[in-house]
Amino acid sequence: MKRISQLSDILKEYQELVTLNDDLVTAAELFQESEDEELLEEIQTYASELELKLTHLEIVNLFSGSHDDGNAIIAIHPGAGGTESTDWASMLYDMYLKWANHNDFKVQILDYQPGDEAGIKSVTFSVSGKYAYGHLKTEIGVHRLVRISPFDANKRRHTSFASVFVYADIDEDIEVEVKPEELRVDTFRASGAGGQHVNTTDSAIRITHLPTGIVVQCQNERSQHKNRSTAMKILKAKLYEREQQALNAEKDKLHSAKQDNAWGSQIRSYVLHPYQMVKDHRTNWETGNTAAVLGGEIDDFIKETLSQKAFLQVSS
Repeated sequence: MKRISQLSDILKEYQELVTLNDDLVTAAELFQESEDEELLEEIQTYASELELKLTHLEIVNLFSGSHDDGNAIIAIHPGAGGTESTDWASMLYDMYLKWANHNDFKVQILDYQPGDEAGIKSVTFSVSGKYAYGHLKTEIGVHRLVRISPFDANKRRHTSFASVFVYADIDEDIEVEVKPEELRVDTFRASGAGGQHVNTTDSAIRITHLPTGIVVQCQNERSQHKNRSTAMKILKAKLYEREQQALNAEKDKLHSAKQDNAWGSQIRSYVLHPYQMVKDHRTNWETGNTAAVLGGEIDDFIKETLSQKAFLQVSS
């Protein structure tokens, strides 16, 4: 039934493309006869919408994972480098927020730790919507930034790193065994953004899974009960991902990209000085429009990574 639903959605999108294409052809034929400026604007609108929908459908057609059509949980952590790296982590966070907004995904902050001077020490958030995980799993790895530092009085060039982790927000019907005796639960007062309840009660929750050492926390909600529920959700997602890594050699290879949060392990470089370029080191796909990428336009990078993965699967 799940597969039928997926195929029905794809068929619906394809039919919308056919209708949009027919409207575009009709408008173009009318313009040839009248050369009406309003028709020209209409043609440009149709063409832009058609290109956007076609790119989306091409990406969807590349999904192969069992949870690609579900929601995602993302965690961003700065690498070594102090304020430079915390600011870069914040820039990445903004990039994904803008991408989610462009694609009509819903974002919810689960945990937010601000940097001491600027940026963020860490952030965990969920992205909800059809195929959120399928898109965002391509972002797993270390991201590198090269720029003239706004925090350096001598205007020197700096290199910063931040790591991105993406987990499938697994369905409730998938069982992940978590024994209560294997958990250590700590409460504390929230320290990040979150409204009037911050620093007033011990509502924030930190859960440590003792056998694996995995630590998750949530401080977004006013209720300790809700924070605990969300933290358990994140923990189960991480434990499920850990199990899948053990069973899936290809996924192991993908996650091996999450090495040191430093030079040599990056999946993508964002260069703002001395030239403008964003380059993905897995596919060699690059663009000089750095402002667009940091503004959330990362679909080309996602598409190229998924295409490469699909090609490797067919070749093997």
